Amino acid sequence: MSARHAHVLIIGSGPAGYTAAIYAARAMLKPVLIAGMEQGGQLMITTDVENYPGFADPIQGPWLMDQMLKQAKHVGAEIVNDLVTEVQLAQRPFIIRTDSGQVWTADTLIIATGAKAKWLGIESEQHFQGFGVSACATCDGFFYRNRDVIVVGGGNSAVEEALYLSNIAKSVTVVHRRDSFRSEKILQERLFQRPNVEVVWNSEVAEITGEPAKPPMPPSVNGVKLRNTLTGEISERATHGVFVAIGHAPATELFKGQVRLKDNGYMWTAPDSTATNIPGVFAAGDVTDDTFRQAITAAGMGCMAALEAERYLAGIQPVAEAAE
Repeated sequence: MSARHAHVLIIGSGPAGYTAAIYAARAMLKPVLIAGMEQGGQLMITTDVENYPGFADPIQGPWLMDQMLKQAKHVGAEIVNDLVTEVQLAQRPFIIRTDSGQVWTADTLIIATGAKAKWLGIESEQHFQGFGVSACATCDGFFYRNRDVIVVGGGNSAVEEALYLSNIAKSVTVVHRRDSFRSEKILQERLFQRPNVEVVWNSEVAEITGEPAKPPMPPSVNGVKLRNTLTGEISERATHGVFVAIGHAPATELFKGQVRLKDNGYMWTAPDSTATNIPGVFAAGDVTDDTFRQAITAAGMGCMAALEAERYLAGIQPVAEAAE
């Protein structure tokens, strides 16, 4: 299998990757996007999307990603259903190897591998994901206005999610497996001042309960079983939704030791840019965004990465032509 070359090679197929492909294709750069194992990213497990601009009615996450895929193909991007297993960024052009055995070389690389929410790992959680179990209050909190919700976690993410939800939901119960939060003190003080927030200490979610799917109605959450971490005692609590806020894990394993990472594991980029510490390598979306983690911000960064890759290529093109 002979090596193939791309001026712009994109790794990842979420909003950042597809948007980068669209912009790079319209700049006549013939981008290649390697989709990975989970084409579409986190939106593939999101049901109703109401906060993506341009759609008056709720849309389905998988449908939105399918439209982005079709748009990228329509404007000329090449989509490759393969998995990147190795990158070599110390030489030019960059070398990318995939699970199928294909070797790619690339003048520029856009890393859009995303991040995954950390889940509790219990069977019932998987059953209700997208149907009462969420990892994003900003995305799904609107659906729980004037309802009862539970937030699981004890760090900044959990407290920030609980604060956000306290402005929407009827009540917010924070479940934490220890007897104190790890979050910043100022966030804790704000949380404790909210009259509709309750904290259940030394507890973990043992099971999420609910109603099974009854077509055309999807499954729905109606409660949780909590296990006391000190005594093992099980208690039950009614709720309409469970927000898991125990952190996110950016998909940076391929690039460790080559591309600079932040202290929390997310990819470092220059201020107001998608440029990494390696010239010609750009990062966009949740793999670098440890603050917002929204589809719209990921798409925006994908646009930025493609434009920056185009400018970078314009800068090196005369050198490449002279070498030929």
